[in-house]
Amino acid sequence: MLKRAIVAGHICLDIIPHFDHHISLDPGRLYEVGSPTIATGGAVSNTGMTMHLLGQPVTLMGKIGDDSFGKSVLDVVRARAPELLSGMAQSPAVATSYTVVVNIPGTDRMFLHCPGANASYSSADVNWPLVADAHLFHFGYPAFMAAMYADDARELLAMYARAKELGVTTSLDPGMPDAAGPAGKVDWQRVLTRLLPSVDVFMPSADELLYMIDSARFGKGDELSGNELAELGAKMLAMGVAVAAVKLGKRGMYIRSAGKARLEAMGAGRPAALDAWADRELWFPIFQERCFRGATGAGDASIAAFLTAMLRGLSLSDAGTFAAAVGACNVEAPDSLSGIQSWDATMARIAAGWAKQPLPALDRGWSLDQAGIAHGPADKQS
Repeated sequence: MLKRAIVAGHICLDIIPHFDHHISLDPGRLYEVGSPTIATGGAVSNTGMTMHLLGQPVTLMGKIGDDSFGKSVLDVVRARAPELLSGMAQSPAVATSYTVVVNIPGTDRMFLHCPGANASYSSADVNWPLVADAHLFHFGYPAFMAAMYADDARELLAMYARAKELGVTTSLDPGMPDAAGPAGKVDWQRVLTRLLPSVDVFMPSADELLYMIDSARFGKGDELSGNELAELGAKMLAMGVAVAAVKLGKRGMYIRSAGKARLEAMGAGRPAALDAWADRELWFPIFQERCFRGATGAGDASIAAFLTAMLRGLSLSDAGTFAAAVGACNVEAPDSLSGIQSWDATMARIAAGWAKQPLPALDRGWSLDQAGIAHGPADKQS
């Protein structure tokens, strides 16, 4: 029987106008765009629905308003799998969150975001009996959710402590704090120092991680060398996490894991073959996409794939490879879900010799295997 995941946290309605060529947006002008893609967004939808499309049992937990956007969110999810909605909370007192995704060719994405109901989401909105019956509790984007990071992240800390008390494996996708808003005033390094002992799998982007624990290098996530990644990996393990996976966009994914004793404490969803996961340091390249249509939800798709592979008993090497493959499938469609293929179809594409893009030049102490995966100095199985 497949293991069940709970995916909780941030959910919104994504409105994605179609741009067929590059434009520069100037104030005071009207720009004609194509028909929009209307989809659900946020970690709950992007990660949770991707896990569902990969065939993993999953329950979504988020908060929406009793309004037209909330109805749209429910309709989109219900059209795919109504059984996923049993953990959703709906309140007439709040508005549903939405995001306008501006994805202009040749330009990095921009997001116009209304937090809405996500701002008030708390551990009281979690359906804890459903969590107790699951193997994995994943939470996404607390940096976008005011109640989660208020009071030195008291709600977030309490939520993860309770999840661990229930014996489930926990994972976290933090999201990028708005430096100009209240989230930018939070001492995230202090929060993570207290939080990560209760987090088994931590999956930030490079710049999210730098913002939170190495602010002097914030904005340089695309420039991190292998040895700089190794330094950050060691720091995350020292803070208490079992598996740290850093999303690097076009430069792939860096993964560092703790020793076997820490992995054994991961809970009901821990890896099946702990020896193949313990004391690893790997840098995975991305796969070559057929065409690039947009990167909306690409990081979430990689997270979903990695967690699904872990729950299905794959080795760390195979889990990282699968994460890279699903991330590449994601960018072949303009929204977060249309490009996702089934588990079997994705595995077949990998087995057929799907080409990978080469990693950047490696630092001394790193080595490259036949699959194109780089092994760091701390990797004890290289």
